[in-house]
Amino acid sequence: MKKIKVISTLLLFAAFSLPAAVSAQGPRAARLSEKEIEDVREAAVFPVQRVALYTQFLEERSRKIKDLTGRPKSGARVLKMDDTLQDFTALMDEMASNLDQYSDRHSDIRKALKSLTEATPRWMSILRAVPGEPGFDLSRKEAIESGDELSEQVKRLLSEQDAYFLAHKEEKGQERNDDQQAAPKPPSN
Repeated sequence: MKKIKVISTLLLFAAFSLPAAVSAQGPRAARLSEKEIEDVREAAVFPVQRVALYTQFLEERSRKIKDLTGRPKSGARVLKMDDTLQDFTALMDEMASNLDQYSDRHSDIRKALKSLTEATPRWMSILRAVPGEPGFDLSRKEAIESGDELSEQVKRLLSEQDAYFLAHKEEKGQERNDDQQAAPKPPSN
């Protein structure tokens, strides 16, 4: 009888605390290593380099997802897969934000976009090959949605940039950043 009360109490506690824990979670920020953080900081004013870094980070995470897909099912694998999928999604979302920002500034990021157009189908095939499991199915679906959005964004931006730089040939190759935009123009004589 005591065991039933303890189990009932634990189940009630879990039932009431789980929704609060889930609703308290907002959009997750990507987990980057100290070296990755430093690399991103150093590339802050170089859009092509920064996009290339995020592409590299996503490539590494996609390999980890592929590796975890082939491992035997276990609780630890489910947790690692869920965590890696969430990290992958957060990185794609951060990449999308960076792309929006660079596009608004008319930074010439076509070179980085071309490598992204090659990488995104590969990432999407890895994500779609992951079999759905209750422990990470939601994270998998969110990663696929984010990947589809990023893929569409990259195609659209590449097309827009090609058209923009065709019309503005003098701006070709510029990597605009906040420092360049905020700097006062020298007086003309």
